Amino acid sequence: EDPAFQRPSKPIGPFYTREEAEHLAVEQGYAMREDAGRGWRRVVPSPRPLRIVEIGTLRTLWSTTITVACGGGGIPVVEEADGALSGVSAVIDKDLAAMELAVEMHADILMILTEVEAVALHVGTPEERALTHVTPGELDRYTQEGHFAPGSMLPKVQAAADFVRSAPGRRAVITSLDRCLDALEGKCGTWVTAP
Repeated sequence: EDPAFQRPSKPIGPFYTREEAEHLAVEQGYAMREDAGRGWRRVVPSPRPLRIVEIGTLRTLWSTTITVACGGGGIPVVEEADGALSGVSAVIDKDLAAMELAVEMHADILMILTEVEAVALHVGTPEERALTHVTPGELDRYTQEGHFAPGSMLPKVQAAADFVRSAPGRRAVITSLDRCLDALEGKCGTWVTAP
């Protein structure tokens, strides 16, 4: 019932000409969209993950080995009325999947690594300003003001805010891979904490 299924928006796969895209839309029933002047691509829903299906297995692995999970957001499935799982054509956002995994694993800190050292407002303008410490409510306000791009920083700040709200004492940080250890020491990044 996620509204993302009514408005597919996540581009996947190769680029096509307009004619090829129109043919695929008719022949396969694909939703197709022009992508930044580079051609046409198939778009699929990007629903919000509700739970990690194999969380029990992940908990077992977590305590015995280095575990890599939810790669690319994981494999999207829906639960049918009879409890069976069915695969769906969709892309689960990796940041929201990481947040859900962190919640289910009872983590204290969610670290989201990206290409920038910190989340910023007014990106690309003379007024650009890095955020060092924010609350979930402040991120909500900045989101409503349109500061975060939907396919870029928006899911990261949503995931961080939701994680902090999920239980008392939880914190999140958004930073770059090369500064992750500095961020854990509080030297950089955007820290999201409860007010």
